[in-house]
Amino acid sequence: MPHPYETQRMGENGPLLLQDFHLIDLLSHFDRERIPERVVHAKGSGVHGVYKTTHSLSDLCLADMFEEGKECPITVRFSTVGGESGSHDCARDPRGFSVKFKTDEGNWDLVANNTPVFFLRDPAKFPHFIHTQKRDPATHLTHADDSTAFWDYLSQNPESVHQVMILMGDRGIPDGFRFMHGYLGHTVKLVNKKGEWVYCQFHMISQQGTKFLTQEESATKSPDYAQKDLYNAIESGDLPKWSLEVQTMSAREAEDLWEKQKINVFDLTHVWPHKQFPLRKVGELTLNENAKNYFAEIEQVAFNPAHMVPGIEPSADPVLQSRLFSYPDAHRHRVGVNYQQLPVNAPRVNYRMANFQRDGSMAFFNQGSRPNYISSIEPIRFRERTVNLDRVHGNFAGDAVTFLSEIRAEDFAAPRALWEKVFDAGAKERFVGNVSGHMANCKDKEIIKRQIAIFREVSADLASRLEKATGVKGHDGIANLTFNGTHNGMAKGGKAPANGMKSTRVSRCEGNGAPVGGCHGKVDGVNGHANGSNGVAAH
Repeated sequence: MPHPYETQRMGENGPLLLQDFHLIDLLSHFDRERIPERVVHAKGSGVHGVYKTTHSLSDLCLADMFEEGKECPITVRFSTVGGESGSHDCARDPRGFSVKFKTDEGNWDLVANNTPVFFLRDPAKFPHFIHTQKRDPATHLTHADDSTAFWDYLSQNPESVHQVMILMGDRGIPDGFRFMHGYLGHTVKLVNKKGEWVYCQFHMISQQGTKFLTQEESATKSPDYAQKDLYNAIESGDLPKWSLEVQTMSAREAEDLWEKQKINVFDLTHVWPHKQFPLRKVGELTLNENAKNYFAEIEQVAFNPAHMVPGIEPSADPVLQSRLFSYPDAHRHRVGVNYQQLPVNAPRVNYRMANFQRDGSMAFFNQGSRPNYISSIEPIRFRERTVNLDRVHGNFAGDAVTFLSEIRAEDFAAPRALWEKVFDAGAKERFVGNVSGHMANCKDKEIIKRQIAIFREVSADLASRLEKATGVKGHDGIANLTFNGTHNGMAKGGKAPANGMKSTRVSRCEGNGAPVGGCHGKVDGVNGHANGSNGVAAH
């Protein structure tokens, strides 16, 4: 038509005509421009770049991408966690740090955060926890104005305290996205060409160093501060970089780590000691290209922890296991069942990838006339399996159990080390100020008393400072407390089942979900790698 602003009317001053398809099409498309925002990590920024392996990892992993000199394109999305799409970039909140590696063997999605731990280790708690980070169902306020639900959840699930120490500390508000590290948090497995495997944690270490904003400084920044900083840095040629590094341990070392130090490699609230398991550099990530269209390339990008290349396999970490389902399920709802066909999500390989999925909304690559089943009329060729999954994942045998973790003394060891050995005097002062300031919006003093009791298990000094700052006397530790979300393994006179349920067995696994001695079955004495074909894990 001559001009896109024109409309068809019945005379100069009459009603519109239904036949004006241009206007009808324009308005109906406009009404459908939005797709559902992410339930979690809704506010974010994304860019493209390149990954290069600088130090071979082939002794531990058969993935082609880890051969020295190999490169592949990447798409990275940074985000906050709890807020909606229009929320502030400088909220006190963990940051998402997800990377899509488009390797020659398919996509590997490293779905990480900027903290090495999280608030929970029982996967069914995740939706409950996230609900406390959202708006109140009655007042529609966030915890910036009413923090009652926020602290209520934490005070009933004390395994969250490690993440709370990080969140309320200096790392709680990073200075944009360029000055923070990234951590997978979950334990995965690396498998080499011999079929040997080790447990692994992935780290992305900022080559710009780390910077943080104080609570007061954050209030002076614009809502899109981190997006603006990242975009402008790349446009000006100041390209941010991270080194990709790994911690690894054998199956036997994982068992010993639990037996001797009570550190659980399947526990998302625990960390691996760096002195025992030092970081090993593998490669570098460089971000060098801003998106040409934010919606097409960033809003529609979909990261999936189940997207792994041969040589990387999941562990029995229960929260990781739940994410293997939850993430792609969210993408099918939010973007569409064929979300993997979108250019930003599609793999870049030198062969034609195919499957037996067909049709559905927006199937623009529907694989032509190729049969949608394994056909003898048009035979297809499968790639040989490079990983013996029978050995890597082992055999699990045992009764079905209803498992909920319990809080134990070892859960306070790492938070205590943060307070006593990492935080300097200024950091401690800021931490107390951040916590007490946030608690000022909590309407229930009993919740504050419980949370101070949890902090007392970390440090009596910390609890005393918080009591002075809040004017609330906390309980004397958690020995006399019952938690509605966690079994209390530190209760006076024995274990206190969650929510006071007398009929609930506290746990049928004394290892609290850890890989206890012998659970990997026969272990090779030479290399310490578990031989899963003989492994029996009786959990």
